[in-house]
Amino acid sequence: MSLSPGEGARSRSVWWWGRRRAALLDVGLAALAALETAAGGYTLAAGRLHLGTALAVLAAVVGGLAGATLLVRRRWPALPVMVSMVLVPGLFGGVLLEVALYTLAATWIWPSRRLRLVGLSTVVFLETTAMVLFLFLTSDPQPGEQTPPTWVTALVAVLVAAGLTVVPLVTGLYIGARRRLLESLKDRAQGLEAELDLLAERATERARRARLEERTRIAREMHDVVAHRVSLMVVHAGALERIAARDPEKAAQSAKLMADTGRQALNELREILGVLRMNEEPVERVLGLTELPRLVDQSKAAGMRVTLTVSGDRTPYRGDAEQTAYRVVQEGLTNAHKHAGGARVSVLLAYVPNGVRVAVVNDRPGAGEQVGLPSGGNGLVGMEERVRALGGSFSAGPERDGGFRVEATLPSRLAARADRLA
Repeated sequence: MSLSPGEGARSRSVWWWGRRRAALLDVGLAALAALETAAGGYTLAAGRLHLGTALAVLAAVVGGLAGATLLVRRRWPALPVMVSMVLVPGLFGGVLLEVALYTLAATWIWPSRRLRLVGLSTVVFLETTAMVLFLFLTSDPQPGEQTPPTWVTALVAVLVAAGLTVVPLVTGLYIGARRRLLESLKDRAQGLEAELDLLAERATERARRARLEERTRIAREMHDVVAHRVSLMVVHAGALERIAARDPEKAAQSAKLMADTGRQALNELREILGVLRMNEEPVERVLGLTELPRLVDQSKAAGMRVTLTVSGDRTPYRGDAEQTAYRVVQEGLTNAHKHAGGARVSVLLAYVPNGVRVAVVNDRPGAGEQVGLPSGGNGLVGMEERVRALGGSFSAGPERDGGFRVEATLPSRLAARADRLA
């Protein structure tokens, strides 16, 4: 299993160092500072204070330990600063002082710890200025050397102290701010990457749903075409089988109707399958309410006793609305062919104030021979889904007299009136 960059850095960490390179850097700085403070402690004890060899060695050891505090500068950045404050009066520990002040400014977040940072750095600056000024004022001038004015000595002391304290502080503040800016930009980039991944997942999910909806739509269209046309063909084939011997003329008429119905089914299937092969947006032939009389006539030709009743003022509707209403009637007639052979069937088309209503109602099935066509039970479910998707209402169920009703109402907002374009 692969590790993320953060996990890899933690696995290579040594104690409180995030990387081995940082540990090696701190060890090198601590060694350099330890050598410098050890030499300064020995010189102070043996050269200026004349304390003897034993105490001088002890001072060197203490100085070396003081310089070694740079090892913990990343964990406790204030500790090396406070240790350097102890060494400043001895006029040694410059490396420790500068590195400690830089670390303090770079690691302490300015807004939240500014009082401690300002307090420590001010004390170190004043202490360093005082000790440099003391060194200048107590040094013995060479014979014939002109002593500069006191204000010049004070100015030089301030400049030297600023070089020892202010410069590392400002550098540390800049590096710390830059580091935090890069971290915030990295976090923001990771956040944006996560958002892009989420958007990509959502886009993939939307595409999957769109493909699923398109497959469902095509499956419904194919069901509508195949179920209705094949039902008519089976009915005609049954009639042809019964009358072929005794009424050749009527048998020929039934055969012609079967051929016409088959060609219509093939044409509609070809249009549906053509949609799958086209890269551009297809232009499909919309089956509307004006074609209901032809649909009813096809059922009449198959021997069904069916009537069409139209009421209300004709109002054109959107293509998807008219095709849905057409498919509802088609499914109702298909069910009547399958389950109500010989029964009277009424097709109702009513333009009402709140929309358009279509219904297919058949009486109780007669005692004659039933066609016995197979049924998957998905036709009415698909019709209801279509109607509900357009905001309409759908109902299908048995009547009190033993018949069956399929009814759908589509809302008037789907009407394709010219004033809607204004």
